[in-house]
Amino acid sequence: MTNNKKIWLSSPHMGTHELGFIHEAFETNWVAPLGPNVDNFELDIAKYLNENRYVAALSSGTSALHLALVLSGVERGDHVICQSLTFSASANPIVYQGGIPVFVDSETDTWNMSPELMEEAIVCCMKMKKKPKAIIVVHLYGMPAKMEEILKIAEKYEISVIEDAAEALGSSLHNRKCGTFSDYGILSFNGNKIITTSGGGALICKNKEQADRARFLSTQARDNAPYYQHSTIGYNYRMSNILAGIGRGQMMVLSERVEKRRQSNRFYRESLKDINEITFQSEPDKNYYSNFWLTSILIDPKEFGASSGQIRLAMEKENIESRPLWKPMHLQPVFKDAPFFGDGTSEKLFELGLCIPSGSNLEEDDLVAVVNCLKKYKQK
Repeated sequence: MTNNKKIWLSSPHMGTHELGFIHEAFETNWVAPLGPNVDNFELDIAKYLNENRYVAALSSGTSALHLALVLSGVERGDHVICQSLTFSASANPIVYQGGIPVFVDSETDTWNMSPELMEEAIVCCMKMKKKPKAIIVVHLYGMPAKMEEILKIAEKYEISVIEDAAEALGSSLHNRKCGTFSDYGILSFNGNKIITTSGGGALICKNKEQADRARFLSTQARDNAPYYQHSTIGYNYRMSNILAGIGRGQMMVLSERVEKRRQSNRFYRESLKDINEITFQSEPDKNYYSNFWLTSILIDPKEFGASSGQIRLAMEKENIESRPLWKPMHLQPVFKDAPFFGDGTSEKLFELGLCIPSGSNLEEDDLVAVVNCLKKYKQK
């Protein structure tokens, strides 16, 4: 029997504080971009990250990544290393800058960028006199990447590192929050993320000068003059005061949202522990702390009796939303000519992987319905 209730993969989850900040913005007529909500939202994020970082609130995670590349000095023709197993927004800003993406495969522990293959890509680029200008590493589905190894290699070759932590707000490695390990970090507050501002993002910077430069560029790079004068190209990337108000309310429940997703992940693991043909994206050791933004599983089709694609369609018939893992960037038609360094790991993950409902507003009955669907298919 099909569920009458739609079970979403990861839908927005509002709290009780957001409307107060929005009403305040309306009452004070701060409805245009900038304003006290923006300033305080940036401070709230910086305080949460707790690493003396400076934050610029922007219109999206993509805009934050674009500005990180601008601030890293990426120009036309520059090579930029990028994790292949990710959403296209991790790679598109490289092309915005006229850069050349160099895609690197995953390792099997975290499913994130392989440090070994990353170094291989760097060495190859340098042999062609094309030393990479930056490295974009992604914390996939909230799972921290192997930052110690990646940063050690990047430091060896003196290459800037940008953390795409769009999916990883609330995740940490060695008790340090994701997004704070590198030269720049980026966050996303899209509607399906851990917390949302409807649409929005943030750039995490090491110092005030970087953050101020990002804010300048994100407001059309207007010079300090009594008239509209521009000495550099700018962008319309700043977050509005209204959306920042939503963000302030969401920050107040962030820890609860992370814990709820981790609880759901534990529920799935316990409920499916007897099905050996299903494995989970897992924290490699106790130093890794994932927000489990999306619980992601691998299904062995030969042993399970069905592929991840068939399971997705079966869930769809039960009114349950699920999603394949990201299709690797090196397999995307738009990037077919881009260099790639890999061993087949991300392709295998894409073939076997499935993201199952993980939202913090799911009830136990929803989780049970997902588990029952998987078990029912296994019994066929």
